[in-house]
Amino acid sequence: MAMDPFSQLILTISVTSFLTFQWLFHRVSPWISIRISPGFLQLSDKQKVEWNSRTVSTFHALLVGLFCLHILFFDDAVNENPVWGDPTLVKINVAITTGYLISDLLLIFYYWKAIGDKFFVVHHLAALYAYYYVLGQGMLPYFANFRLLAEFSTPCVNQRWFFEVLGYPKSSRPNMVNGVAMAMVFFMVRVAVMPIYYGRMYAVYGTEAFYLVPWGGRVAWICSSICLDIMNIMWMHKIARGCYKVLRAAQRSKSGAPQENGKTD
Repeated sequence: MAMDPFSQLILTISVTSFLTFQWLFHRVSPWISIRISPGFLQLSDKQKVEWNSRTVSTFHALLVGLFCLHILFFDDAVNENPVWGDPTLVKINVAITTGYLISDLLLIFYYWKAIGDKFFVVHHLAALYAYYYVLGQGMLPYFANFRLLAEFSTPCVNQRWFFEVLGYPKSSRPNMVNGVAMAMVFFMVRVAVMPIYYGRMYAVYGTEAFYLVPWGGRVAWICSSICLDIMNIMWMHKIARGCYKVLRAAQRSKSGAPQENGKTD
């Protein structure tokens, strides 16, 4: 059975996305990193692999995040019918992310000793399972798109690692500014938006549109959302504590008071 033209387009976008992110990892990131950060050359081979992986991750997060905001504010069809609204733009955005996730999975397995992480493998596979229902059946476009808002917290998380590997002290101004930004953005795009997300979920629960979603789609939607948000709350608590400790230590140092012993992360 031949695919319709739009399905062919979505497949092409996913494949192009996969190839583009591979190219960014192997060619673009090393070329740019050497020129903007001399410290890149001093890194070990494992650190360079993770550096390039995080550079690509930041680019993907900004690209998909901005597209996600555009859909959230301007795509009336998806906002008016969150379960079965016209998923055209959402499918394009999810196709880009699907290509990235498959690319990242391949890199994780190939460079397992450098960036191997079972949690990320489970996360990527769970996301791909959920995206199957969006790309394959066009359902739940609003909720799939809303979830991609979380990508906005990725650049600050990656930047924290860049500063750490380049030897920036935790109390340095760039590190502290990034830490505060990370806590604020993480809270806004992963925690503060929960009432909006679950409010829309509650509004459609039990409706005819809801029961048209197959059982597997409902599991992928509801269970994964709850599990992800439990983890988001745990991470938010950890980030907030770390941010508070670093700021308190910096304030003590500035005032000349003795610092407490112990870790500040």
